[in-house]
Amino acid sequence: MFDILAITVPIYVAIALGYGLTRWGVFAKTDMRAFGTFVVKVAMPALLFNALSQRSLSDILNSEYVAAYALASLITLVLSVTWALKVLKTTRSMSACMGLGMTCSNSGFVGYPIALLSLGPIAGVSLALNMIVENLIIIPLMLAWAETGSGQQRWHQIFIQTLKGMLKNPMIWGIVLGFAFSWFSIQLPASLSRAVTLFAQASGALSLFVIGGSLVGLPVRGMESRVSQITFGKLIVHPLVMWAVLTWLIPISDPVLRTAVLLTCAMPIMGIYPILTQKHGHDGLSAAALLVTTMASFVTLNLLLWVLQTHGLSL
Repeated sequence: MFDILAITVPIYVAIALGYGLTRWGVFAKTDMRAFGTFVVKVAMPALLFNALSQRSLSDILNSEYVAAYALASLITLVLSVTWALKVLKTTRSMSACMGLGMTCSNSGFVGYPIALLSLGPIAGVSLALNMIVENLIIIPLMLAWAETGSGQQRWHQIFIQTLKGMLKNPMIWGIVLGFAFSWFSIQLPASLSRAVTLFAQASGALSLFVIGGSLVGLPVRGMESRVSQITFGKLIVHPLVMWAVLTWLIPISDPVLRTAVLLTCAMPIMGIYPILTQKHGHDGLSAAALLVTTMASFVTLNLLLWVLQTHGLSL
């Protein structure tokens, strides 16, 4: 158990440090936004580019991984949206908010550091494949579903518009360029490669620090019921659905990637979750769910890692 804590404790210490230094006024919340922008627009794209460009295309393009992650996330989406609409009797936008919360994992800021420490260099490939599914399927689908509640546009028009917006995401371009360099076996000059690596290495600790600082001041009171449902869906239902998919539908042949995709589904909610739901007025609930899932994931992730280690599954 101590070797598992050696993986997870540094991750949550970095998050706690970000929270504490922001809570005590050493850094301001606006500083976290600036740091986060640097991670998203510079450090993470560099990391993704490095992870993909330095591997052969056959090592990167794992259709089993993409199919399994997409299928498990879509099943969880259907379950969460159905629960919100049929049981809770919510609006479409609220069902989309709950669906996003239960399926959009923090693959970059939390998932990558944990995967890197527990699984090694394959973490970069896992991150890129996660980004493809999240940015090209899950997020556009749920944003389009939320917009259909207004009745102003058809869902497929909204979906296409959202996809076009994703093309402005620097991380998507880090993935595209990484694939291109791998495809054509292009190598950067040594000096430029070292510069890209320097920026890539900045993503790990800084991203965790940003998550901690961003949690300061997030409200929870008055939203306990739905926050607990989103938390349960993200940290319990999503990984359980992924386990079922891996067991009976798409058994990924590579045991390391199999563990990586299971860990991905067990991660807390992605940091931009409140931003995605802000347009429809659900950013307060989203921020509260982000706080609770991040805190609760320390317990659930350690438990999952222990189970995987105990049963000798790819760790």
